[in-house]
Amino acid sequence: MKKLILITALIGIGFALNKHADADNQSSEKSVEKTPNKVKTALFAGGCFWCIESDFEKLEGVIQVESGYTGGDASTADYKTVTYSETGHFEAVEVTYDPSKVSYSELLEYFWRHIDPTDDRGQFCDKGSSYKSAVFYGNQEEKNVVNKSLANLKKNKPFDEDIVTTITAAKPFYRAEEYHQDYYKKNPVKYSFYRRGCGRDKRVKQLWGDF
Repeated sequence: MKKLILITALIGIGFALNKHADADNQSSEKSVEKTPNKVKTALFAGGCFWCIESDFEKLEGVIQVESGYTGGDASTADYKTVTYSETGHFEAVEVTYDPSKVSYSELLEYFWRHIDPTDDRGQFCDKGSSYKSAVFYGNQEEKNVVNKSLANLKKNKPFDEDIVTTITAAKPFYRAEEYHQDYYKKNPVKYSFYRRGCGRDKRVKQLWGDF
C-alpha cells in the first residue's frame, strides 16, 4: 500500500522511492551509549517507522530508537509480510531511554504530538493496518500512565475528532531489516522527499498547533 502511495505522491518530481531494496543482513546493531542509570524501553507505533524513529531520536534522554514490527501473532515478522499480509503487526519503534532524563509519561506526551491519533485507517499518506498508531504498555504501571494520559488528552485535545489510537499490551518486538534503521540518516534526500510528500508535518501542525 505504501509503495503505491509514495510512487503516486512523488512521481511529479521524478523521484522513485526505493524502500523495498533487498537486504540480507540484520546482524548489525546500533550501539547503546553507556549510561550509569538503568535504561528502559518503550514501544510505539506512529505510521512509517522511519519518521517516528527520527522524531524520537531528537528527544533528550532517548538513547536509541530501533525500527521494527510488533503487535502481531506471527512468530516472526519482516517488511514484505507485514506490509502485504494481515499479520496483525504494526510498523513500530522500540525506544531505549534514560528514565533519569525523560520519563515514560514524557515519552508518551511527545508521541501524541508527533502522530495523527484521529486516523483509524493508518497515518498520513500511508494506509493499512500496519500503519495505524498504537501504544504498547509493558506493565501495569505503564498502562496506568497511558490511561491517565489518554483521559487528559481527550479532555483537553485541540481538535474535535475522536482519538482512535490503539492501546494494548506489548508483544514481542522484531527488529526491522538493517536498511530501515536510521533511514533518515542514511538516505536524507529520499527521506526528506518522502516525509514532505506524505504530508506528515503539515497534518501534525494542523492538529496540534502550539498545544
